Amino acid sequence: MRIGIVGATGAVGQEIITLLSERNFNLESIRLFASPKSVGKKIKYLKENLIVEKIKQNSFKDLDILFFSAGSSISKKYAKIAQKNGCYVIDNSSAFRLNKNVPLVVPEINSETLKTNTRLISNPNCTTIISLMAIKPLMDLCEIKRVVATSFQSVSGAGNTGIDELIKDTKAAIHKKKFKNKVFDRNISFNVIPKIGDFESNLFTQEEMKLQNESRKILSNKRINLTATTVRVPVIRSHSISLNIEFTRKVNLKNIINALKEFKGIKVQDDLDPNLYPTPHDSSNIDDCIAGRIRIDYSQKNTISLWVVGDQIRKGAALNAVQIAEALRDKIR
Repeated sequence: MRIGIVGATGAVGQEIITLLSERNFNLESIRLFASPKSVGKKIKYLKENLIVEKIKQNSFKDLDILFFSAGSSISKKYAKIAQKNGCYVIDNSSAFRLNKNVPLVVPEINSETLKTNTRLISNPNCTTIISLMAIKPLMDLCEIKRVVATSFQSVSGAGNTGIDELIKDTKAAIHKKKFKNKVFDRNISFNVIPKIGDFESNLFTQEEMKLQNESRKILSNKRINLTATTVRVPVIRSHSISLNIEFTRKVNLKNIINALKEFKGIKVQDDLDPNLYPTPHDSSNIDDCIAGRIRIDYSQKNTISLWVVGDQIRKGAALNAVQIAEALRDKIR
């Protein structure tokens, strides 16, 4: 396969490069594209130093699969051009996710929606992916009526600039100096910010509505209701989500735990005795999401609560995109 990566110098683009190497993707060639300020940079892939190129309208003629991870505006400008040149496009932005003709894919959940004649595939939002890795096996066990989610999202969800701002803000706070925030709405050091994305007319944010809208599409279930509060926290990597899940009938805790353990791509860390439960540190730089704090909700009938963590750069973005590419590769062969 001949692979291209648009946004190769960003956090997700860099992770895609790492994963292609780790997973032995069997490449014939790989080309990297980024903004003009990054053109000419060298990025190592295996034993080769790759030169970052400027993205142009004629950049895609000799590529099979193209990863887009440079924001919605770039995807909207170049994705269709790449398609016309015969590329399969895997887009990590929100540009096409709710387009009814564009598959929105989490391979462990709905890989059957990938077709060889579909040239554009969307990668879901990171919080949606991590949440659904815990929700899907339980949905298969018993019909779900409603999900209430509260996310605790790391600064790397805002890219490398988000990480830089947390580090600089924290240093300034420690030394009792003022720091002017640019990436986040408030200072993020020693703080939490209960707003990610712009507000919609219903007073929920865009990030919060993604969980409802994207999950319904991925699960092919318009009846399920998912409501969220998304919170930015001073954690460098990996998102955490508290899930309260209401079923249509009574559920058994043992069956819930077994369903999670048996689902590919998620692990369970849940034991009171050694105080075992997952944190963002546990999931950082690993492929699997991790569930814990699994319990029956005493306040609501047919309801459980659980906690799930996942690396939003990896499974929440880059790994999911590479898994889509692997599934495409296997179908094309």
